[in-house]
Amino acid sequence: MSKIKSHSGAAKRFKRTANGFKHKQSHTSHILTKKSTKRKRHLRSMNQIAQSDKALIVRMLPYI
Repeated sequence: MSKIKSHSGAAKRFKRTANGFKHKQSHTSHILTKKSTKRKRHLRSMNQIAQSDKALIVRMLPYI
C-alpha cells in the first residue's frame, strides 16, 4: 500500500505541538501603519488552532 501524501500547503503553515498544532496569525504582511504597536506585537505570536479544526489538519498532515 502506498504512502499518503502530506498537503504541502498545510505543511508550510502548521507546526505540531504537544497539544495540537500552531499557526501564524494573519494581518501582519502589509498596511501596518494604521495598526498600533501593541496590536502588531500581539500578532507576532503563534496561535493554537481551534479544536474543531484539529481533525482536518491531522488528515492533511498524516506524518507530522
